[in-house]
Formats: sequence, structure tokens, C-alpha cells
Amino acid sequence: MFYRAATVERATELGIRGWVRNRPDGRVELVAGGEADAVEQLVAWLWHGPPSARVTSVTLEDCDEEVLPGFRVAG
Repeated sequence: MFYRAATVERATELGIRGWVRNRPDGRVELVAGGEADAVEQLVAWLWHGPPSARVTSVTLEDCDEEVLPGFRVAG
């Protein structure tokens, strides 16, 4: 399973709102909103992702973007 699809699956399981997308440089970017504990669980998962992923770093930033219900792959 690809990183984005697996992220959607995990975020949905945790009840997190937001989106995930590939950046032109090959990195993955996401915006997530929800209960602090659920977001922390997602962040912990992002460090390893699905079995085929090779994660080298995770960077967190505060974001004021309003996120809609659901979690999706953004274009």
C-alpha cells in the first residue's frame, strides 16, 4: 500500500480530519486536525508508515488551515 493511501486509512481509523499529498520533490505533506491524542498517534505512525515505506524524517509545524470533515488524498 502506498504511503498516502495508508495514511488516509490510519487517519480515518483515528477520526482525524485533513488531507495528504505528494510534493514535487518526493516528500509527503499532510494537514491533520482532531483530538490531540489521535493526532499524536498519527504522528507516531508517520515515522514508519506502511511496510514498504522508507521514512527518513517527520517535521511538524502548527497550521491555521481549517480542515473539513474526513481525510483524503489531495491533488
